[in-house]
Amino acid sequence: MNEHEEVVKNIGDKMGFTPQILETLKDIDPYFVKKYNRCNEKILTDGAIPAKYKILMALAVVASKQCESCTISQMKSALNNGATKEEIMETMEVISITSGAPAVAACRDALKLLKD
Repeated sequence: MNEHEEVVKNIGDKMGFTPQILETLKDIDPYFVKKYNRCNEKILTDGAIPAKYKILMALAVVASKQCESCTISQMKSALNNGATKEEIMETMEVISITSGAPAVAACRDALKLLKD
């Protein structure tokens, strides 16, 4: 397995799924995928802050950007990394307070994952 395939595999293992964008980028420009290794090393790995909390922060950021597909990816990753419904709903409160209703609305499909 070459380096870019390993990056995609490691991220997929840590998130619990492989984001489609990584598969697409791997096919178009394998070397671009290596840049995603920073995500693998910094967000999806425990450090001074556990990965679960960094992923919840990422959920808040992508919600503030109103990226619906990004909120789904971050929600899947948060659940795969042990985030509880209560932690996610507190994150939703932070999103609501800091970014308003449009950011909460960007999470509508992501929140459906809590019902499963």
